[in-house]
Amino acid sequence: MASSEGEKKQYRSTLPGFLGTLDTFISRFEALILAGGVILMAANTVINVVCRFIFQYSIFFTEELNRILIILITFAGIGYAARYGRHIRMSAIFDILSPRLRKILMIAIAIITAITMFALCYFSIGYIIKVASSGRILPSLQIPVFTIFLWVPVGFFVTGIQYALTAVKNITEKDIYLSTHVLEGYDDDELEV
Repeated sequence: MASSEGEKKQYRSTLPGFLGTLDTFISRFEALILAGGVILMAANTVINVVCRFIFQYSIFFTEELNRILIILITFAGIGYAARYGRHIRMSAIFDILSPRLRKILMIAIAIITAITMFALCYFSIGYIIKVASSGRILPSLQIPVFTIFLWVPVGFFVTGIQYALTAVKNITEKDIYLSTHVLEGYDDDELEV
């Protein structure tokens, strides 16, 4: 999929005032986390393979570190995907609807998804509390297991906020938006000017 012109530029929130500043900061932080996580995972894996074949010694914490990074990248990535309208879309029915019905459906989808993300955030906090009370630690890194899940509720919360803002954007604007700044469309998604 070709990236749109707007993705080549740095993200700039269309939200007013402090919310826009906060949204822009969160976007850049997410991008940093995702890029750093992927680079660290690749480096960790390559170094482990080299050590295993050259020195016949595997780095003892590689598997645990990669598991932590997969969780981090996954749950940082869901908010990032929602922000850029890059989430999975099932468009067979959506595409045959009139623009008015597509707009109504997009608002409903955004609201239902936001509610679902906030519910998952709530349940993930409960899960983290349960895991923390078990006192389990990672065997190699010797850190509490619950710490690897701390990004999960943050990711769900940020994603819920993104979908809630998308619903508001679709309610207040004439066009149909996949996210707060990505107009509905394929391949060459248009960005709000």
